[in-house]
Amino acid sequence: MSKLKVLIAGAEATPFAKTGGLADVIGALPRALCAQGIDARVILPKHKTVKEKYGDRLRVLATMNIQLGWRTLYLGIETMELEGVTYYFIDNEYYFGWCIYKGGEAEAEQYAYFCRAVLEALPFLGFEPDIIHVNDWHTAMIPFLIRTQYQGRPQGNVKTVLTIHNLQYQGQISFDFAKDILGVEDKYLTPEYVEAYGSANMMKAGIVFADKITTVSPSYAQEILDPYYGRGMEGILRARSSDLVGILNGIDTKEFDPEHDAHLKYRYAPNDLGGKYHDKEELMRELDIKVRPSMPLIGMVTRMTEQKGLDLVRAVLEELLYENVAFVLLGSGEEQYESFFRYIADKYPDKTAVCLGYSDPLAHRIYAGSDFFLMPSMFEPCGISQMIAQRYGTLPIVRETGGLRDTVIPYNIYTREGNGFSFTNYNAHDMLNTIWFALNVYQDKANLAELIRKAMAADNSFDRSAAEYIALYRMLL
Repeated sequence: MSKLKVLIAGAEATPFAKTGGLADVIGALPRALCAQGIDARVILPKHKTVKEKYGDRLRVLATMNIQLGWRTLYLGIETMELEGVTYYFIDNEYYFGWCIYKGGEAEAEQYAYFCRAVLEALPFLGFEPDIIHVNDWHTAMIPFLIRTQYQGRPQGNVKTVLTIHNLQYQGQISFDFAKDILGVEDKYLTPEYVEAYGSANMMKAGIVFADKITTVSPSYAQEILDPYYGRGMEGILRARSSDLVGILNGIDTKEFDPEHDAHLKYRYAPNDLGGKYHDKEELMRELDIKVRPSMPLIGMVTRMTEQKGLDLVRAVLEELLYENVAFVLLGSGEEQYESFFRYIADKYPDKTAVCLGYSDPLAHRIYAGSDFFLMPSMFEPCGISQMIAQRYGTLPIVRETGGLRDTVIPYNIYTREGNGFSFTNYNAHDMLNTIWFALNVYQDKANLAELIRKAMAADNSFDRSAAEYIALYRMLL
């Protein structure tokens, strides 16, 4: 059997550029695919961070001008290899030289250019992929362009897979924009193809024209067939449900490894948890939390948005803090939430720490040093923080939605099965009752240690995900 060749296209990937979990997936999945015998390569925009970190390692493959509507634009193609994976970069200073996501119509144009550039770059890569695997709306026009504008050309033979990481963001553009920038013909600006609720929709274009569609967890694949989660796409997704598969994300188990994590003062393993308790003491000292280290510590590392369930936290956090509990949060986002958590930090300085912004080393220390990790999301396509927490033996407390439902098995006090805690309804006191239950379990140290070891034993690596993607890819050939 010949080696399967896959080109993964995305807006960001670790370690080159990152704003969220998409970068973690596109950073880790290709390595896992390569380890299982697939020739997986990645194509990304050459963001400012790429130039700053890796500029001296990049090799130019080609430079040319391409058309984007009536515009003639520069395209540079550069490449490098890192950890056994070949990366290609689309170079255009105007679109990618200063900001990963420009926002609004400027961002739509940014990634319309990227979609076109990827296809125009294909003949110059020295690599002929069997499959292009695109991710979210930023690259979702690639399947549409292949099927409508590249038939009869070498690019027209490539199969496509679209992964939906978050259906909340869809890349809505005006009809004029679609025609002017991407050359979309009027016959495709209909509900059957790319029109949705009065505008052209880049995500819908991918859903309609990709050969296969995946989401990042089995539960989310079912949820998005319902109007509450489908965000207006539930109809077309139901029509294509036979081509829709949920494949659970994994985490990079080399980066998140409590036995070798350089960000931790003490390392530990499932059979020796002493280092975890010392890391908790170090974290509380670092963040100036003055209560006893024996007090349970609840951690959060999150974007501060409604999706992440912060309204539930806001409703009951003070009630929780009246008890024997400490709380730490790392993140940034909407001002209403930042303001609330600043208030909490000021009112309860001895038992809370709120760190606005993001620090990767501190995130690692929160994952390791907390006893519980809170993720009460309104919806969560997959989520990786709960899996990272499990890797570090920090027990997740989650709402049962999307990937949280698929990765966290609720603890059963009678059978002692489970690897975390969960609640069903999007309700603050349901969440609080689950936290009280977790805190009661915390008091039984022998039982708690067993539960921690079960959490650490969860297989959240990308090896499992990669095997499922390979099976899907082979269905297309």
